[in-house]
Amino acid sequence: MKIQKDTVATITYKLSEAGGPLLEASDDAIPMAYLHGHNNIIAGLEEALEGLETGHETSVTLAPENAYGPVHANAEQKVPVKHLVGKHKRLLPGMFVKVNTDNGTRDARVVKAGKFMVTLDTNHPFAGKTLVFDVVVRDVREATPDEIAHGHAHGLGGHNH
Repeated sequence: MKIQKDTVATITYKLSEAGGPLLEASDDAIPMAYLHGHNNIIAGLEEALEGLETGHETSVTLAPENAYGPVHANAEQKVPVKHLVGKHKRLLPGMFVKVNTDNGTRDARVVKAGKFMVTLDTNHPFAGKTLVFDVVVRDVREATPDEIAHGHAHGLGGHNH
């Protein structure tokens, strides 16, 4: 079966910056399942996986505009420490945190930390990078009506909400 809209593809991947070190890798024992055609993964990667079948391996290079976008210069914000998700013993520059915003929780990187206020960079950690995804398609199956209605794949043990 080919990966197409309304199929659930199970993949493993290695992600690196073009010409650079490994940034992230899926655990081969726990592959990632996603509902194809429903914007569950970045668009450039989803487009490159279209039509592949179980067992296919591919390498996809995505420019920043097809991945996590450019680095935005105005992405630094000063926010009260109390808006961060979870308790932090000590906030240090470069540390990644989650912050509550009017639009939900966002990932951010600490630029400067004070006792009550913290300066955050809200750019995605991979913004501005040309990324290389080395992907292995582990499985492709029809999505269930429930998965299509919910807009995402469900785990093997039922619902993944």
